[in-house]
Amino acid sequence: MDIKQIVESQKEYYKTGITHNIEFRLAMLKKLLQEINNFEDEIMLALYQDLKKNKTESYISEISLIKSEIKYMIKYLSRLAKPKKVPTPLIHFIAKSYIYSFPYGVVLIISPWNYPFLLTLVPLIDALAAGNTAILKPSDYSFNSALVIEKIIKKCFVSPYVTTILGGREKNKELLDQKFDYIFFTGSKAVGHLVMQKAANFLTPITLELGGKSPCIVDSTAQIALAAKRIVFGKFLNCGQTCVAPDYLLVHEKIKDILLEKIIQEIENMYTKDPLNNPDYGGIINQKHFNRICNLIDKEKIYYGGTFDESTLKISPTILINVSFNDAIMNEEIFGPLLPIITYSQDEELTSLIEKNSHPLALYIFSKNKKLISFLINYLPFGGATVNDTVIHLASSHLGFGGIGSSGMGSYHGKKGYETFSHFKSVLYKSNLLDISLRYPPYTKNKQKIIKKITK
Repeated sequence: MDIKQIVESQKEYYKTGITHNIEFRLAMLKKLLQEINNFEDEIMLALYQDLKKNKTESYISEISLIKSEIKYMIKYLSRLAKPKKVPTPLIHFIAKSYIYSFPYGVVLIISPWNYPFLLTLVPLIDALAAGNTAILKPSDYSFNSALVIEKIIKKCFVSPYVTTILGGREKNKELLDQKFDYIFFTGSKAVGHLVMQKAANFLTPITLELGGKSPCIVDSTAQIALAAKRIVFGKFLNCGQTCVAPDYLLVHEKIKDILLEKIIQEIENMYTKDPLNNPDYGGIINQKHFNRICNLIDKEKIYYGGTFDESTLKISPTILINVSFNDAIMNEEIFGPLLPIITYSQDEELTSLIEKNSHPLALYIFSKNKKLISFLINYLPFGGATVNDTVIHLASSHLGFGGIGSSGMGSYHGKKGYETFSHFKSVLYKSNLLDISLRYPPYTKNKQKIIKKITK
């Protein structure tokens, strides 16, 4: 069956109305949860084959979050799907007003390679909870993971309900030439532009989950040892290939030296002094990205690390100092294990420095200064933030996740995910018991006075 036929078969399946049934949706979510449990070992193996992820990292950064999202939807779906009664203006007396959630229909989900299971299955969970059918297009770069995703989907669902399309850019292009009811894309800005252009041809609504240079501020009041530990975890998780990883540090000059010392200690505590031969330290996805990241390393600015092994596509955790915003590394999202350090002396400098790379996907602030934290949170545009830690805001189904401006549009996870894949229909029920004549011509002065009075 070609892609056009697959899309058409999903449209026909959606028209049967089966996905509108809440009990059906719950049954499908429970089935998916069961198969995630059954395929846990295969998922971990595929992640090791594609990204050299160890089992613990695979579980905490992908499998556990997928399970958490399914459990959230199972728990809250009936409440999310229930029509919401809202106030009705007095002028419409006697009437009642409701908002109904309604699935879009056939959804296309295009996912990236860096968290291939998490970033494919969490949007799928949200889409199915909202009552849609779905076509998944995982990245060809994480091919082993894509094969396991296909196996899980085939085991769980009939293909007119959910199906997986494997392949490279040609398959992406062919899919984007079809008319979908909603498109959800996670990936690079360059491909995001293309997706948006293609969606515009059909006026298809979209969510774009992109990236950007996410700053991490460490001010002079920060708890330095703990900050170092949490920065190292967030930065070098998945070998830096995380869209919300701290991209660069903005460090107060007073604490730069001690922070660097503590960061190096934590790198060696977590990954040993020989990370390239540490099985718990991941690798770069492919040669293309390995070369790109290596080309961002300015040897003159290496403070720590800077080693690599092309045979295993591993790059050691690397700290770069004396970095400026004119350097190549500060002009693109790093998406690898390189950590540039930029110092500042006054808090007033922070906003102008961060605004050199506008609309980051994430913001991190290590500080005890509540006034500064409040100012930055309220003043700066960003997708999401964690204060005194890194990346963990991504791991809550109770917090919507998404970008702003060049880092994306729309959000998902939990309630926000259900809303993303739903259209909300506004319905007013008017009673036949009474028909007030105020709205009907002729419009006398007396009518005008009464209307003004009740609409104040």
